[in-house]
Amino acid sequence: MQKQPPNVSPHAFYADVFGSHLVRDGKVIRRSIRDVERYVGREAFIEEVYRRGFRAVENAGQIVIFCNREPVRILRPRSH
Repeated sequence: MQKQPPNVSPHAFYADVFGSHLVRDGKVIRRSIRDVERYVGREAFIEEVYRRGFRAVENAGQIVIFCNREPVRILRPRSH
């Protein structure tokens, strides 16, 4: 994502986030929570992620979006 000007519209933000080849190819992207809250709001963003059939997780100030409909599993070693 290119650096957005402070007055970017929600439509432009969504176009930038979801218009990449990574999204089209069903890969994984991430966005900072600060940017999401600044441009569209957390709840609206999560609604859009799920409307598209994607899943997301949050960690360390980032939202990681899995741009496909595959299940997401937290991996752990068997010994724990």
